[in-house]
Amino acid sequence: MKLKFTKMHGAGNDFVVIDAINQHINFTPAQWRFIADRRFGIGADQILVVERPVQPDVDFRYRIYNADGGEVEQCGNGSRAFVQFVIEKGLTDKTSIRVETMSGIIEPRLEADGKITVNMGAPVLEPSRVPFLSESLTASHQGDDSLWPLEINGKQAWISAVSMGNPHAVQVVASVDDYPVQVDGPLIENHPRFPKRVNAGFMQILDRRHIRLRVFERGAGETLACGTGACAAAVTGIHRGLLDSPVRVSMRGGELSIAWKGEGHPVFLSGPAVTVFEGEINLSEIQ
Repeated sequence: MKLKFTKMHGAGNDFVVIDAINQHINFTPAQWRFIADRRFGIGADQILVVERPVQPDVDFRYRIYNADGGEVEQCGNGSRAFVQFVIEKGLTDKTSIRVETMSGIIEPRLEADGKITVNMGAPVLEPSRVPFLSESLTASHQGDDSLWPLEINGKQAWISAVSMGNPHAVQVVASVDDYPVQVDGPLIENHPRFPKRVNAGFMQILDRRHIRLRVFERGAGETLACGTGACAAAVTGIHRGLLDSPVRVSMRGGELSIAWKGEGHPVFLSGPAVTVFEGEINLSEIQ
């Protein structure tokens, strides 16, 4: 079968976006992996699928598949690409939409300057709901945040566990350039304290409104940007009393802006979404 697709990115976090409203989609994990493969397929960190909504009072359903073929709950940069896609394709004439995801409803909107802002909902800070297994651990406290000791590669890292619809472990490092992200990232991702695996964030604080960030994403490896990772890092820094909202987040693929008023309030993610090219791919031989 031939599949029509659009290649997009948000700050270098790249996606294959598929219209499943006007074409039939029923793929195997092997086919998702083939699409995401950078040598044999199209290449992407995540694959985004646009569907008709299941719930009432919602405009679309949004599904996300990582490069390893697994479906995941949320993708902040992808949500911005999603909005750009449905507007460009004429699937909606709204500039603000309600979108159903595996982790709940998000409300992205297209701003007058062309950037897209997404209401990502309130962060989850209770360890058991991230989920993070904190039993038998003693937390250290900084500001209003709890830091948890995690044994990684023979050393102890202090992480904040937070969910933005998907799980994140965020730690402050002296330099994101010097930190061994490629070594520690997969160890944190697959740490037994995180039963659903986790996105590992490494945050360098430049000043109270500016950070640098690298994220080793669950099921995708290190990406050039991570929207939910940027949200989780900003929330962590504000909760610890180290940052003030809004926070400018510089990643290897570009910059995002995160605003958060504190516990109980939603996180707002703003940044660009870019269409790169469109095409068709033949999946007939991939089972």
